[in-house]
Amino acid sequence: MKNERKNIKRSQLISFAITLVIVIVVNVIASFIYTRFDLTSEKRYTLTKTSKEILKNLDDYVYFRVYLEGDFPAGFKKLRKETKEMLDEFRAYSKFVDYEFINPSESNDAAERNETYKLLYQSGLNPTELSIQSKDGAQQLVIWPCALVSYQEKEIPLDLLDTQLGKSSQDALNNSAQNLEYKFITAIKDLAQEKKPSVAFIEGHGELNENEVYDITQSLSKKYNVKRIALDEKISALTRRTKAVDSSTIIKPIYDAIIIAKPTQAFSEKDKFIIDQYIMYGGKVLWLVDPVFATMDSLQNAESTMGNTLNINLDDMFFKYGVKLNKNLLLDYNSAAIALRTGQMGGQAQIEYFRWFYFPLLSSASNNNIVKNINPIKADFISSIDPVISDSDVQKIPLLKTSDYTKISSAPVFISLSMLRQSPDQRMFSQKGQNTAYLLKGEFESLYANRMTTGIIESEEIGFKTSSEPTSMIVVADGDIIRNQFHIPKGYPLPLGFDQYTQITYGNKDFIENAVSYLVDGEGLIGIRSRELKIRLLDMNKVNDNTLLWQFVNVIVPSLLVVIFGFVLSIIRKRKYSRK
Repeated sequence: MKNERKNIKRSQLISFAITLVIVIVVNVIASFIYTRFDLTSEKRYTLTKTSKEILKNLDDYVYFRVYLEGDFPAGFKKLRKETKEMLDEFRAYSKFVDYEFINPSESNDAAERNETYKLLYQSGLNPTELSIQSKDGAQQLVIWPCALVSYQEKEIPLDLLDTQLGKSSQDALNNSAQNLEYKFITAIKDLAQEKKPSVAFIEGHGELNENEVYDITQSLSKKYNVKRIALDEKISALTRRTKAVDSSTIIKPIYDAIIIAKPTQAFSEKDKFIIDQYIMYGGKVLWLVDPVFATMDSLQNAESTMGNTLNINLDDMFFKYGVKLNKNLLLDYNSAAIALRTGQMGGQAQIEYFRWFYFPLLSSASNNNIVKNINPIKADFISSIDPVISDSDVQKIPLLKTSDYTKISSAPVFISLSMLRQSPDQRMFSQKGQNTAYLLKGEFESLYANRMTTGIIESEEIGFKTSSEPTSMIVVADGDIIRNQFHIPKGYPLPLGFDQYTQITYGNKDFIENAVSYLVDGEGLIGIRSRELKIRLLDMNKVNDNTLLWQFVNVIVPSLLVVIFGFVLSIIRKRKYSRK
């Protein structure tokens, strides 16, 4: 009996020693070889390759001040948890990431609290006001779902909450969690990069002026060096020529991307050649072009106007690159409203809102990350785009489309305000959704291939190329998508996508920023937005209806299970050793 006990004791000591040695060896190996295991179904703790590279290349501290601290509803507690877990994941790949969570409403002094709110607002952060229903009634709660990201002497404000028109608060919180990695990594990249990429607005062909693209220019300037340039038929307007060691000419694009926003005058063949060769050398282009010219300004003092074909001499370029911009206008039953003065009462103008079918609300035409999880985009006299069937390997990915209640009117189009006085007939909108924006990527053939003289082809200074390096462009059949409104009556530019009449913010700004980000940074960075995380929120109705039941299940049941398990284990041990 004693020998058996000694053998058992010796066996237990040997097992303990072996286990201890294994733990020590594993920890020693782990100190040299870093690895993590993500067992979640959606891989929420697995960063993308792009994120890991950016984090590993950090050489100084990035500090996150997150203002998601306090007594929040369950959904915001989940968002706080997701934010902390994401930042912890960042810290696992870089020692230069640090953070703190701050409660901006912590002070009981209203004056001090308001001063804190003022400083946050001046830093570029925006609060969210919630109406919380409790047993004591409704109460207003101010939450700052935001963060300030600092690196060296630079700082970027971030809104962590992504709201979407027509989406529930749970969907908004889910989308916000999905975009955390993209927002944080983009902020780190923008802060840490020594040289900003360059983006140029092309002018000289009646494009939108500086004030009309003021808001998006300010937003893009935080990440890029934004300029306005006129081509003026100069061969070196978009490309730079340098001499190599062997005296050969090296040609490279000057700008990482160019934006052509609502031209109204025809491009000369020389300017088209300059843009074409910029693309051939890997340049990226965001085209925002109206095939049909129509404007609400014409309806200010008249009941009707005409939408006429706009000839800017770019049709052959688009066709060569892979798309056809149709000479039509799309009317959509799912459209934005316009404000019209209908009378006067008591010295006050009476304003009514009418659905204006020429302002379609565009939705995603594919699952591409450029248009993923963004609000509907407000268009303004937009046309349809068709892909061109060709032998080229250029990918043609639709980005935006109208709803399945669309009407197509070929130019010239008679546009009249009289339709507002008629009850809309949904049967008129019998066409399916029409694509209005395309992403084109691949190797493009030059418009001028087989059209140039021998002198131009052989000129080393011109450096004519017949096919492009792998590159991409985005074509949108509406120039007004990038144009901001102006405040009435003060006249200053308003945020892009904000409609001052209906007080609705559409997704125009997000779309343009995503488009430029894709063109400049490629698929790696914006590809992070493909993450899909599920926030499993509690059903508060069930929780409130069965409070005692869930308290019993979460408090009493675990304790009972522990007692039962201990009782059963003691019986088993007693029987086992009593036999011996």
